[in-house]
Amino acid sequence: MLPKKSISNSLILPVLLCSVMQLHAAVMPDIDVFNQNAPVFPHMLFTETINNWKKAENSRLYWVYTKEEAEKINQMTEYQISFLLNNDILAYYGHPNSRNMGILGRHSIEELDQMLTALAAEYEAVSGGRKVKKAFYLIYGTVWPRGEIGILANDILMRYIDYGLKNDILVFIDHQIGRYDPIDSLRRMLPYLRYPNVHLALDPEWRTTRPMEEIGHVTANEIILAQQVMEDYIIENNIPGERMLVIHQFNQVMIRDRIDVRTDFNRVRLIHCSDGFGSPNIKRNTYAYNARAVNMPIKSFKLFYNLGIPGAGYDTPLMTPAEVYALNPRPYIIMYQ
Repeated sequence: MLPKKSISNSLILPVLLCSVMQLHAAVMPDIDVFNQNAPVFPHMLFTETINNWKKAENSRLYWVYTKEEAEKINQMTEYQISFLLNNDILAYYGHPNSRNMGILGRHSIEELDQMLTALAAEYEAVSGGRKVKKAFYLIYGTVWPRGEIGILANDILMRYIDYGLKNDILVFIDHQIGRYDPIDSLRRMLPYLRYPNVHLALDPEWRTTRPMEEIGHVTANEIILAQQVMEDYIIENNIPGERMLVIHQFNQVMIRDRIDVRTDFNRVRLIHCSDGFGSPNIKRNTYAYNARAVNMPIKSFKLFYNLGIPGAGYDTPLMTPAEVYALNPRPYIIMYQ
């Protein structure tokens, strides 16, 4: 599978051989065998914080809650229930200023909302009763030659955040890292967490000084530290509930020491996204490789439209919602570029 995103607003250059990029499950050692009988939501219906707090409260003998205490319990429970317990997420991905970096840059916010609504209905028809929430997935930090980064203007980003707040749409902001430290890249996005619909993402492919020539990577320790920094910020700034952090992967080199990644943070949900374009068979093989990382149980899946850009990769044919939901384990965030 070839590198799939452009580092400019005008051209996507495939420069690596498919044989290097494809992930073949048959030749990769298993980390574990996924439990096909696992519940739809893998674990942590509530975060550890609320469970421990409830146990402590319930251990108090002959205690009757006051009205204020009961309201606090209900509020804390609401904040601690994972958004993904009963909802899937459907997102349009891209850069607002580029027609060549995804579907998001080809339409107005209002048009994207209408298109997402129609596509979400197709997914809800085969979701088994789960709701499908809409999302804008914006490239916030775009990699340039020599690993430099272009940052999305605040006023442009805020148009999507404000529209999302008014119309019940989530916003993911994604940093391609480049030559910079991934934790520093994450910290640049943290202030946007004050908006309740905002979540974050890092794309290891572009953590390099030679974009389009080599595939970048992050380490397990960096992913753990990113979650810790994000959770500390959430707690220190009294931000309620959980927030998601998406990590993209379509090649084995993109996450080093993957088996060591932890996902046991109370306020951060790590999402492991299967990226990359190709035929349904190639995409299923890539997803099967990611599924072996059972230490990152909450999965995501990305699809690529044929936007008619010379040299750009795309899915052929595009998988249907039913085919996407048939992946094992079932993905919780589905995005279209």
